[in-house]
Amino acid sequence: MKNYDIIFFDLDDTLFDFPKSEQEAFTKVFNQYNIVDNLNLYKQSYREISRKLWSDLEKGKMSIDKLGSERFRRLFLEHELEMDAVVFNQDYLKLLGEQSPLIQGTEKVMRELSHKRLAVITNGFTEVQTSRINNSPLKDTFEHLITSETTGFQKPQTEIFDFAFRQLQITNKSNVLMVGDSLTSDIQGGVNYGIDTCWYNPNDKENRTSLKPTYEINNLESLLEIIK
Repeated sequence: MKNYDIIFFDLDDTLFDFPKSEQEAFTKVFNQYNIVDNLNLYKQSYREISRKLWSDLEKGKMSIDKLGSERFRRLFLEHELEMDAVVFNQDYLKLLGEQSPLIQGTEKVMRELSHKRLAVITNGFTEVQTSRINNSPLKDTFEHLITSETTGFQKPQTEIFDFAFRQLQITNKSNVLMVGDSLTSDIQGGVNYGIDTCWYNPNDKENRTSLKPTYEINNLESLLEIIK
């Protein structure tokens, strides 16, 4: 156990059940446009397109502003759907902001760590993540919400951590922990910045990278065993 005073959390797939949120919002937005046929096919294509674009975002090849509409532009092009990708994305994001199912154990962990300084660093959209937090039991939990959209940088870039450290006026890296599910985003970002990391790996995925997280857990409540 170590006395971490400040804990940065990722949101999607770490505290929020993103696949469930995405599925609900995706289904609702297509129903809103009265498109119900081939929905499973569209979902599969969308996930593949979205995965590639989020990877490009981490690598600095895609901006968060462009990513939103670009995923639907590519989807509509692939399936010959004549719709405005920009407007459709706006409608989707509004619905996504209403979805806030939590990963099991999240509420307990946040309650047990309420005496610590807690903040979020996410590559997600500011308005969506703000809405999801405010619509969940996590409202008023975090000192700051730092997003790639606000900062102009994304994990694993060091600049987004620079911004977070300035916001929280942190001067000592040794008592800071980054918790997240993504090796290439959360863990790589923490390693790049020289802070301890905790890889949340609920499905016990094999680490095929050269990265070595400080800790690895497969359920959130195990975090309480790490933090003094």
